[in-house]
Amino acid sequence: MMFGTAVDEETSFAILDRFVERGGVWIDTADCYAFWASDDGHGGASERLLGRWFAARPGVRERVRIATKLGAEPLWAGSFPARRAGLSPRAVREAFAGSLDRLGLASVDLLWLHMEDRKTPIEDTVGALAELTSSGAVARVGASNHPAWRVERAREHARRIGAVPIDALQHNSTFLRPRPGTNPTNHPFGVLSDEHRDYAAAHRLEVWAYTPLLSGAYDNPAKPIPDIYDHPGNARRLEVLEDVAGELGASRGQTVLAWHVARGIRPMLGGSKLDQLDAAMDAVRFELSAAQVARLEETA
Repeated sequence: MMFGTAVDEETSFAILDRFVERGGVWIDTADCYAFWASDDGHGGASERLLGRWFAARPGVRERVRIATKLGAEPLWAGSFPARRAGLSPRAVREAFAGSLDRLGLASVDLLWLHMEDRKTPIEDTVGALAELTSSGAVARVGASNHPAWRVERAREHARRIGAVPIDALQHNSTFLRPRPGTNPTNHPFGVLSDEHRDYAAAHRLEVWAYTPLLSGAYDNPAKPIPDIYDHPGNARRLEVLEDVAGELGASRGQTVLAWHVARGIRPMLGGSKLDQLDAAMDAVRFELSAAQVARLEETA
């Protein structure tokens, strides 16, 4: 997310190279990354850096899959979230063309609707996506930060017109639970809910989880766990997490990643250092026992 802004090019290339060396496949970005850290208030730096990396690494495109998102780019500096590109057919076409140009690619493997746009009928958005999938420029489509009912409506319309339906969801998910009535994201439906998971399981959609590590707060004393997670229920959850981490010989953060994998969820890493990448790649290879998963699941 921060490649090309907070994370310099040399470090970004080193992380990407190590990721491929260790067998990593999916790289996820967005057209709006990282507008809040850029000089001009717009995104695009992450995609441009990836484009330079692809150009500097002949053959690497055949070894990885690339996903990007559209819909959340500010219309002008400082306009997010009130004024953003949205998901009208014109916005989808223009944003995706810009992404391909910055990435230096002819196609992507997965295109996400970054956040919902209630001003645009979802059927109109699906029609624009259908053009991209039918042309071969997009292999798959997904929805991030959308309510389940909008995803269902989009999938039904895609089936009706013979288009590729949404087959993946991306939401915020971590081991700790936010206090009831609170939201740790910028999106009304950003947190992965039981309904999202149930819908995904019933229709065999992939589930991807962003910010699973709370930006390093599970293990880095300099990054306290956000106040939104400070309540008695989480005190008990942290105790059980510590116990299971000790049994695995892993850190708390690694155990959180392994827990996601055990539940069929793809955790996403937004790391900025090689050691963070290595720890995460090690973590997803840990296998939790059914009893360990049950203990983590059943914690009040």
